[in-house]
Amino acid sequence: MRPSVTSKVNKLQADNELVEASPDRKIIHIDMDAFYASVEQRDNPTLRGQPVIVGGQPNGRGVVAACSYEAREFGIHSAMPSAEAGRRCANAVFVKPRFDVYRMVSKQIHEIFREFTDLVEPLSLDEAYLDVTGINLFGGSAVRMAREIRLMITQRTRLIASAGISYNKFLAKIASDHNKPDGQFCVLPGDGENFVGMLPIGRFHGVGKVTESRMHDLGIRVGADLRQWSREELAREFGSSGDYFYRVARGIDHRPVRTSRKRKSMGAERTFGTNISDRDEMLAILQRLAVETLEALTLRELAGTTVSVKVRFPDFATLTRAHSQARGLIDEVSAQRAIPFLLDRALATRARPSVRLLGLSISGLQPLEQSQIEQLELPWPSTE
Repeated sequence: MRPSVTSKVNKLQADNELVEASPDRKIIHIDMDAFYASVEQRDNPTLRGQPVIVGGQPNGRGVVAACSYEAREFGIHSAMPSAEAGRRCANAVFVKPRFDVYRMVSKQIHEIFREFTDLVEPLSLDEAYLDVTGINLFGGSAVRMAREIRLMITQRTRLIASAGISYNKFLAKIASDHNKPDGQFCVLPGDGENFVGMLPIGRFHGVGKVTESRMHDLGIRVGADLRQWSREELAREFGSSGDYFYRVARGIDHRPVRTSRKRKSMGAERTFGTNISDRDEMLAILQRLAVETLEALTLRELAGTTVSVKVRFPDFATLTRAHSQARGLIDEVSAQRAIPFLLDRALATRARPSVRLLGLSISGLQPLEQSQIEQLELPWPSTE
């Protein structure tokens, strides 16, 4: 399950207006391979070569946070219900996430990035964009720099990373997935449009399962098909997202690599191909979104005062329920305690609730050092 097209594409479009891209730009996207599971296999030799699932429980409660490549061979993937993962692989080994360890390793990796350039945009604990335009290391070769970064990551952390290199962020991110695991791929300026033309539409960032299905119904299966549509036609079919699709179908992405930005909020959403009605599954997904959001905020040295849960029902009615801290900032424990209360408030509006989208965001952002993190004190029991 992927972030919804609305939240992701709107952000891409907003950034796209800021600078004009140059074909001389050199952007590297580094993405760790099966990061959480690889850390667990590194630290516990008995897990090496095993189908490891991080998060969820063997009894089928919760969802998969991450999994090893051995588990992926069974069709297991992140955000899959644990019950389904267990059915697909009876020998799967479930391990509890250790986010403190993942953050420590992430810090080591990001320190390596900054040995090459100050223009680093963290996306999560395990991936980032690097702008190496004008950097003279290795004769100015971004391909060689990416190879050296990956080598240094392996030497210092005993983990594996993949890399994508191109003249913009959209292509660099797609390229990093092209030769996974333990590989890299470069899309040169003269090859960008042809590369996108052959790309399955489901691999376009901002295209989730629902939008992919809709595009297939319209005869859009690869980038070349999307390129046949005019800007006006795409706007008519996809609203404000149409302009984004028009640009990336041509390999155009003007977004800069940002080392910092002023944000009012940060969050993530999941749209489901099939509506879900199990409350425990909803809670597990929202709790995972909370972890992802807080990780991203921590990397940017930010924290917020308000946590919000968004629920969209099958009839597309959407409710948002929020809680703000009276004192202090939202941390992982306080967010996880708030989620059941906020979810139940939204579900209570329906007799037999099922949902097609869940989202979580944290707002009221401020620099982390401005306040001490405090526990959320609300009249409901902990879910731990």
